[in-house]
Amino acid sequence: MKRIAVMTSGGDSPGMNAAIRAVVRYGIKSGLEVYGIKRGYAGLLDEDIEQMTFASVGGIMEKGGTILRTSRCPEFVRKETRAEAAKILKKHGIEGLVVIGGEGSLHGAMFLEEEQKIPVVGIPGTIDNDIAMTDMSIGVDTCLNTVVDAIQKLKDTASSHERAFIVEVMGRSSGYIATVSGLVTGAEAVIIPEVPVNYEELANKLLEERERGKINCIVVVAEGAASAYTVARHLEHRIGYETRITILGHIQRGGSPTAFDRLLASRMGVAAVDALLRGESGVMTALQGGKIVTVKLDEVLKEKKRLDMELVKLAGILS
Repeated sequence: MKRIAVMTSGGDSPGMNAAIRAVVRYGIKSGLEVYGIKRGYAGLLDEDIEQMTFASVGGIMEKGGTILRTSRCPEFVRKETRAEAAKILKKHGIEGLVVIGGEGSLHGAMFLEEEQKIPVVGIPGTIDNDIAMTDMSIGVDTCLNTVVDAIQKLKDTASSHERAFIVEVMGRSSGYIATVSGLVTGAEAVIIPEVPVNYEELANKLLEERERGKINCIVVVAEGAASAYTVARHLEHRIGYETRITILGHIQRGGSPTAFDRLLASRMGVAAVDALLRGESGVMTALQGGKIVTVKLDEVLKEKKRLDMELVKLAGILS
């Protein structure tokens, strides 16, 4: 193998640049030519491909987002589109591909390998932490720190005005971000897709807290469970005092990555290049018990990552 490429696809996550840097620098040191594909699968189809050098990735590790930029490419669900992508890779002499992204991006990588026999290694990059068989994905830690910082600020104003704040966070169909951020900020409740919510019981709990002298209230809502507006409608008439809504939105995907995410991304980037050099394909790098391993993409993508319910229980006990 002499020439590989790296791309970022789907939603961006902090730490992607550190992974790109690791792939490029370690690839070059391993005697490879490394190319960057801009704008994900859409850029691949447009042949937006350029050779990367040490200088290309200098000073990028501390930056959020991705220097290769990213996009979504709905047409990549078609087999004929993936066949065209494989032809383009072969035209440019690319013998191995590293795909950094979430579930949809990894599906695209798996199909390229299965159908078109393109050697592919995936790196999980998504703030949602919903990729199976890896303890963490790139960007999760930074996202959590952003959310925690925002909630702590909201608690200040919630106390000043004696209000309830409903905070909606990302996570797709996973309640991980809501659970962990609610747990470590002392939120009164978290509402997540994995656990049905009883609004009557929740309202009674908030009222009990109020009677005990608690002058602020934070309820963290995962976007996959309900909207903050729905939760506010259910609660406000029951608790009898003002609620305010904050939707953190895409701020959760930005910002300089934490040390943890930079380290995780760097380790996974090197592991991805090593996997290609060993002849592995159709695999994903994963963090398991502190070690970086490779796992089969088809096994990863057929399994749904389950939220650790001990965290949910702990959040309830300590709220």
